[in-house]
Amino acid sequence: MSPRPISVAWISNFPVEWIGDLPGELKNLPKRHAMTWQRVLLDEFKVDPRVNLHVVVLRKGLERNYDFDGDGVSFHVLKVPAGLRGPTFFWTDTILIRRVLDEVRPDVVHAWGTERGAALVADRLSYPYVVTIQGLLMWYVETVPINLHFRYASFLERISLPRAPLVTTESTFAVQYLRSKFPGMRVEQAEHAPNWVFHRIQRRPRTGPIRFIFVGTLDQRKGGDLLLAALDRLKDELAWELLVIGAVEETFLTQLRAGTSIGLWDRIQFKRDLSPAEVASELGEATIMLFPTRADTSPNAVKEAVVAGVPVVASAVGGIPDYVIRAGCKHPLFSRGLVTPGSLEKNRAYLSPTLMAKRFLEAYQSVLKRD
Repeated sequence: MSPRPISVAWISNFPVEWIGDLPGELKNLPKRHAMTWQRVLLDEFKVDPRVNLHVVVLRKGLERNYDFDGDGVSFHVLKVPAGLRGPTFFWTDTILIRRVLDEVRPDVVHAWGTERGAALVADRLSYPYVVTIQGLLMWYVETVPINLHFRYASFLERISLPRAPLVTTESTFAVQYLRSKFPGMRVEQAEHAPNWVFHRIQRRPRTGPIRFIFVGTLDQRKGGDLLLAALDRLKDELAWELLVIGAVEETFLTQLRAGTSIGLWDRIQFKRDLSPAEVASELGEATIMLFPTRADTSPNAVKEAVVAGVPVVASAVGGIPDYVIRAGCKHPLFSRGLVTPGSLEKNRAYLSPTLMAKRFLEAYQSVLKRD
């Protein structure tokens, strides 16, 4: 007889608005961060008989709660009053989520991120739980200027992470950082994988002009100013165009326009709210990805480019000088939008959704054994 599947409840900020066949007013929810890594793991667990998955989502502006099933996954979308989450130290979240879990009775709770109190809530629910770092906020605070919300979230992160039975994070850097901050913390690396569509891209890179691509929010933390300042200096030296896929902070964009030449902007195109297939299509034509981030634990956009076979020019923390872009454009493979086949094969194996699902299932089983 096969063992009973593990019942897992994810809390509490899944991008439900990005999935299809939503009921009622959920079809009109505004698009927020796509959190593609969560959707990749969801797709793997949909077809895994060892996991029975419940996804608990909080959204403001709804008239009522919604419960529905999609391909074997149970979704619970809860109406939450605006303005009562952070100010109540996420006790509002705790009460609403507890009501659902009292009915679901999961074996394990998976708290996604510390940005909106999920780790803090999980500690209050009396279930074995795993916390996954999506952005290492306490390190961000030390590294770059961030807004008040993320400073508050980083404060709660410092409180909640040491309590967790198990913390997962993507990069070896984050593992080492957390172990140095919290000796004795049980933290493991579980790499977040790109969607399979990025593994299967048929590359047709443009090289005349060189087509650069940037995927992410164009802001100070992601190095948007470094990127455009470098390209501004190279606009008369190289023939290039830039596609920016993602949100843009308008105030930040206005500041960038004021500090760069007019001719720069004729070469830049902006797109947002693209599906994984649409992003993959753009990566198929890109020559090189540029990613001059100041603070990121393990950016998913870079991993999507890596498994797609797109050369990546990325920064060390602190920025990217213009000569790095110049060197990349003169590289015999990078300049043609190519990488070595051996490197591509190795990275695709390491960043596969199958391996991601294996790591997280092991994490669930691990906390159950320790309970």
